[in-house]
Amino acid sequence: MDLSALRSFIPLGFGHITAPGALDHIMFLLVLAAIYRWHEWRQAVVVVTAFTVGHSLTLALAVLRPGLLPDPGIVEFLIPLTIVATGIENIVNRGLRENRVRVGRRALLAGGFGLVHGAGFAGYLAELFPGSIAAPLIGFNIGIELGQVVVLLGAFASLALLDRMTRLVARGQESLGFRVRVSAVSTIVILMGSVWAVERAPW
Repeated sequence: MDLSALRSFIPLGFGHITAPGALDHIMFLLVLAAIYRWHEWRQAVVVVTAFTVGHSLTLALAVLRPGLLPDPGIVEFLIPLTIVATGIENIVNRGLRENRVRVGRRALLAGGFGLVHGAGFAGYLAELFPGSIAAPLIGFNIGIELGQVVVLLGAFASLALLDRMTRLVARGQESLGFRVRVSAVSTIVILMGSVWAVERAPW
């Protein structure tokens, strides 16, 4: 695929991850980032990279072995469950300090859930290109990664602002304000994910 063709698919991937229709993917990125503070960006990068690797592997599988992908209806049901599970994990661990062990476990979680989200991306590509999706795959994936960067920057900026507000409410108690922020954001996203899961239930 030439460079001009490659460039034509980048906006498609970028638009897919940032469009209102991709709210479930956006909420997953938000809840993934919700447990990190601004100075913990390196740990967040490790976890988000694991998510990227996961969904990239599924996109590659869609090219090499498209018949191995699960039914799109099942995938759409599983995506909100990954959101709910991540939000619950946030709340359970909101009082713990980040460390290498925990980052490693969370990276594995994000990588596994990335496989599910990648199946959703692959299904979208397959709808647009009924034949082989090998050609648009690279550009689409680059666009998704660029879109993720924009979403995550917005998420971290919003979370930093929320931290300031919760510190004021908690009268300067940073740890308490952080736990309140994690719990509030995660609870809202869990509720949204639960609604989506019920709406998309395959039974």
